[in-house]
Amino acid sequence: MDTKAFKRALNSSEQYYRKGFGRETEVAPVLQSEYQSNLIQQLRENNFTLQRGEVTIRLAEAFGFCWGVERAVAMAYETRQHFPSDRIWITNEIIHNPSVNSNLRDMQVEFIPMKDKQKDFSVVGKGDVVILPAFGASFQEMQLLNEKGCTIVDTTCPWVSKVWNTVEKHKKGNYTSIIHGKYNHEETIATSSFANKYLVVLNLAEAEYVCNYILKGGKRDEFMAKFHKACSAGFNPDTDLERIGIANQTTMLKGETEQIGKLFERTMMRKYRPGQLNQHFLSFNTICDATQERQDAMFKLVDEKLDLMIVIGGFNSSNTTHLQEIAIEQDILSYHIDSAERIGPGNRIQHKPLHRDLEVVENWLPQGSIAIGITSGASTPDKVVADVLEKIFELKAATVVT
Repeated sequence: MDTKAFKRALNSSEQYYRKGFGRETEVAPVLQSEYQSNLIQQLRENNFTLQRGEVTIRLAEAFGFCWGVERAVAMAYETRQHFPSDRIWITNEIIHNPSVNSNLRDMQVEFIPMKDKQKDFSVVGKGDVVILPAFGASFQEMQLLNEKGCTIVDTTCPWVSKVWNTVEKHKKGNYTSIIHGKYNHEETIATSSFANKYLVVLNLAEAEYVCNYILKGGKRDEFMAKFHKACSAGFNPDTDLERIGIANQTTMLKGETEQIGKLFERTMMRKYRPGQLNQHFLSFNTICDATQERQDAMFKLVDEKLDLMIVIGGFNSSNTTHLQEIAIEQDILSYHIDSAERIGPGNRIQHKPLHRDLEVVENWLPQGSIAIGITSGASTPDKVVADVLEKIFELKAATVVT
């Protein structure tokens, strides 16, 4: 499949939009009222610190909506303005934030339904408008929508598109794409759809397993049992790991992506010697700036004296989960919530511990003075963060012992 030629043809189509509709001024007031916050702006202007009563809030210096997410949400709002009476679909959540997706539903933007664990595109008719979310859509989905004669509004983040371009370079040179990511994450599904041969590794441990196989060989059946959901059709570890290129899901931990890239580089150097490295290994920097900035800010925040950390973002948001991991690695009590509604009634919090289901903790906010670190994932609006802070201030005031 010539995915590059397809994308070129799609880009020149009159039914394809990637730059919005010039309606920024129309949607700006709505976006501001629904997603921005004076309280958060006050925090920014006060060195990301706010004290109210016995609570000191320390906000990460980079948090919340990134440029790509902000762009995607604005384009979705513009789409409804530009096509006021058309039926509009979106192939997945626009971003991983429940309040944003709920607002789109209120605007009569419909989500592609699931049938037998697959998206059912039969509901989409010719001439319908279909929005592709910030983390993209697979090549097969775009091809199907184009064949249906849909109007396509592509809000894919340019950083994700950059990864796709890298995978295209791998394919051109007959390199297998090693993708650092979660094989069932929408972004990784989209990225792998542009590859010819690919293997998805979740973490450094899986990367080490693959590198050991490259150097020493191993049991092919065991390898395939481990990665059968995370590789291209017909993948053969004995022949498809001779030439590899590195790519990543943009929301993964920057440090781990770099470690994995260096590990594969050293492995291929040992296997084929330095003089032959370029014939067997390709690597380009595809780490998202916004993800990196939020992770760096989190590392700085956890160095401060904190009693607990609150990480705000969708439970299915990969970049939010990685922020939580940073707090846990520093042995800071951490609560991952997606909205202020998770706090209360009373002094309780419903949160999602790492790799576990939702849990309820009673009396989570202690008596006395307390310093709380706050950060949020790239899909979390400022207003959601502000609502959480107000809930904390309200609860803390109610628990003060007189």
